[in-house]
Amino acid sequence: MTQDTAKRNMHKNIKSIISACIILLFIMQPIGLFNLPLLNQIENFTYDTRLKYTAPYTIDSNVVILDIDEKSLAKLGQWPWNRDIIAKLVDNLFDHYQVNTLGFDIIFAEADLDNSLETFSNLANGPLKSNREFLNEYRKILPSLNHDKIFADSLFNRKTILGYAFINEDNAGDTSLPKPALTPHADIAGKLSLIQQKAFIGNLPQLQNKALAGGFIDNPSIAYDADGVFRRVPLLQMHKGQIYESLAFGLFRSAIGSPAIELDVEEIDDAETDINRIRVGNYQIPVDHETNVLVPYRGYWRSFPYISAVDALNKSAKISELKDAIVILGTSAAGLKDLRTTPFETGYPGVEVHANIVSGLLEGRIKEQPSYTYALEFLLLLALGILLTYILPKLSPLYTTLLTVLTLCLLIAGNLYAWQILNQVLPLTNPLLLVLTLFGLHMSYGFFVESLHKRQITRLFGQYVPPELVDELSEHPEALSVDGETREMSVLFSDVRNFTTISESLEPKELTQFINGFLTPMTKIIHQHRGTIDKYMGDAIMAFWGAPLSDEQHARNSLNAGMTMINEMKNLSSLFRQKDWPEIKIGVGINSGPMNVGNMGSEFRMAYTVLGDTVNLGSRLEGLTKNYGVDIIVSEYTKNLVEEYEYRFLDNVRVKGKDQPVMIYEPIKLKAEITAEEHAELEQYQNALQCFLAQDWTNAHDQLSDLVKNFPDKKIYSIYMDRVNVYKKTPPDTDWGGVFTHTSK
Repeated sequence: MTQDTAKRNMHKNIKSIISACIILLFIMQPIGLFNLPLLNQIENFTYDTRLKYTAPYTIDSNVVILDIDEKSLAKLGQWPWNRDIIAKLVDNLFDHYQVNTLGFDIIFAEADLDNSLETFSNLANGPLKSNREFLNEYRKILPSLNHDKIFADSLFNRKTILGYAFINEDNAGDTSLPKPALTPHADIAGKLSLIQQKAFIGNLPQLQNKALAGGFIDNPSIAYDADGVFRRVPLLQMHKGQIYESLAFGLFRSAIGSPAIELDVEEIDDAETDINRIRVGNYQIPVDHETNVLVPYRGYWRSFPYISAVDALNKSAKISELKDAIVILGTSAAGLKDLRTTPFETGYPGVEVHANIVSGLLEGRIKEQPSYTYALEFLLLLALGILLTYILPKLSPLYTTLLTVLTLCLLIAGNLYAWQILNQVLPLTNPLLLVLTLFGLHMSYGFFVESLHKRQITRLFGQYVPPELVDELSEHPEALSVDGETREMSVLFSDVRNFTTISESLEPKELTQFINGFLTPMTKIIHQHRGTIDKYMGDAIMAFWGAPLSDEQHARNSLNAGMTMINEMKNLSSLFRQKDWPEIKIGVGINSGPMNVGNMGSEFRMAYTVLGDTVNLGSRLEGLTKNYGVDIIVSEYTKNLVEEYEYRFLDNVRVKGKDQPVMIYEPIKLKAEITAEEHAELEQYQNALQCFLAQDWTNAHDQLSDLVKNFPDKKIYSIYMDRVNVYKKTPPDTDWGGVFTHTSK
């Protein structure tokens, strides 16, 4: 066996082992041995995507939402309204509009407190208890003041379903539950896996007893997904051994004549049963073991007719809009906080979730997630993994890609067929990710093995330019040309002060360590701020922003880098002192404007660099830092692009080799960080400059003297003091404009 054959077999075995580990990782998910939340999140995303792309996006006029909206609140006052108003609304719906069924996505847990009833009652039992005339009138009007009784009477002998909620706390007030929807047989009651509830918030007994039935309106946290999205809700829950139905399920049953509920129960063992379906009349409803159904959303909010409650109360709504409809009284008003997060949108009214379930039950659109789903997913993952692990290594990259694309298309097509035609929800994420992972493994393994040398070169090259440039040049080798282009960019020059003296005091090896100890952190700062190192010139650094990748914030990034470099020098100085190295200071110059950038050089050696007057000026600014006794200088062009910094004007200079003057500045710090003392200093300096430019030498001298005295470390104040003293004796021309010409670099 040759060495090449041995290597090929070794790599083949390694790929097979890695493939087996990947397959094992994926098949552990459906059988419950391993749970990766990210996969669940992706599965939820694919479910939501399928739901959105296949929703009917039509309006179901059979289910109508009677909306306690902002309009109703504005006309009838804030919620809750008096029960006599709601009673009138109920009467109108059944007598005038002849609705089929009315459900309340509202709980009436407290008595209606009417101040007039309390007042009359106190009078009848107090000061006027002997006044027969008053008592006679009181007895006549008493029925009209008992709003709860009026409301209860309006519910009686009508298809009305009151909402209530199960809770984890003590029962709220003197409320009651409706009659249970189903009493399970004693032999299976303890085996059912329905959600068990301990307490509830119900309605007043006199109301609940008069209504046809009741339905819970809560969706327990155990039912919805970890991301808080309402994808599934339970149709049934248990309380003290009895089974109760949801509001939506109660409305559905009432609309079709209130047939009995039958559970399609499969006994797993002596302690557990599984519920696959609920039978109601001719309807078979697919549910999971907790009787959760996947909400069959029709589309976005307002997939059902919304009628303002006040319009039904005033009989201004059209009869045709409500006749024979299943009506749910709820709210879309944001202030009443009945909003949910759904696959379609956040802020989705909870009442419309109920409406979607009622509509889906009536139309038979409830999708099924069969109990054999996990077994099917396990077998599919195992078959895909073994097949692809065997076939992919034998194919060329082109045929590997084609086979992978074909497999993905078949998986998606089969899944959509089950979704649309069979009305079943089958897992999609794990099979797709397994195929893509195995494809990525087989396509990339050879690349990573064979390109080790290339990656080493890339890492070395990455020491000089940002990783973005390395990636771009690797992906687009055609970019390696000597052609240049003009861009708006920023350039930075930095140099160590008195480096010649420092270098003479160190041994060659120590000098190398010294330079590397300085250049390494400075380079990191430049790269962290998206800069490209152009070149190192001994102790000096040249860097630019805006190429090879465009950067609209080139001026801001370069200035932030320069300021960070100045601050980092404090840490370096402390470190250098510990090594008995000389303390160093740097000067930084930054300029912004048009530059020529590109790969420049010969066919033997190229350098990605920048050229032009803008670059030359940046170099001159760095040299001027010593003249003005500052660490950093920026041109007016950079200053105008970065307005969040506070600057100290230094000069209007004409540098060597340039005819046009340029204003230069010292960036101090962010405006938000400037102290009151610093602001006062800058204001005094600005006043002195105004006097200086106006050739008011006396006032300029007075203010500068004060600045020199209070801030002796600021060389710029002494510079202008010297100029004032000179100009007093030899005034400049009237069109002088404050320009100062530097004759050296």
